[in-house]
Amino acid sequence: MPTLRLGDTAPDFTQESTQGPIHFHQWLGDSWGVLFSHPKDFTPVCTTELGYTAKLADDFRKRNTKVLAVSVDPLDSHNGWVGDIEETSGVKVNFPILADPDRKVATLYDMIHPNANDTLTVRSVYVIDPKKKIRLVITYPASTGRNFDEILRVIDSLQLTDQHSVATPVNWKQGEDVIVAPSIQDPEVLKQKFPKGIRAVKPYLRYTPQPGR
Repeated sequence: MPTLRLGDTAPDFTQESTQGPIHFHQWLGDSWGVLFSHPKDFTPVCTTELGYTAKLADDFRKRNTKVLAVSVDPLDSHNGWVGDIEETSGVKVNFPILADPDRKVATLYDMIHPNANDTLTVRSVYVIDPKKKIRLVITYPASTGRNFDEILRVIDSLQLTDQHSVATPVNWKQGEDVIVAPSIQDPEVLKQKFPKGIRAVKPYLRYTPQPGR
């Protein structure tokens, strides 16, 4: 199947999870979503990732973002694994883990890369907006744990730039200056949109304090 690209509609599916059946688009509702895959249950890197994601529950909630993990193992395996995750992380797993033994979701989202491994999923991350459009795709090798602080940072950037005519510069974090869209040149429009002022480094590189802060 073709690779999913930014701006594509996230494929819908119905699949069992540790919190009951998930009808994906319906489950997302008007929230943002993070769908991320795990190569296998009871593996060390995945256990650390899921525990850390559980610790970020308030951070995702503040961003109106739901989190959904997926592994190709069956539901009874997931239920046993959740106990290990909670024991090692010290927090309750507060999001569903999809059971995908038939590889339905893994196939829909191109999570199995045969040249890497023909049975296990790679560490895919999809960020999906409330219109069900794919806004971010990151693929890690199975041996490398993901950076969930970076995923939160990108969600912050996407939500900010959806609302304002700005982009976020290298290594940007919440509260730092942002870049004014080069397409806006009218002085009156600039003054209206960016009342805190603009600092021009080059005609095409103009900074302004983060709107809404």
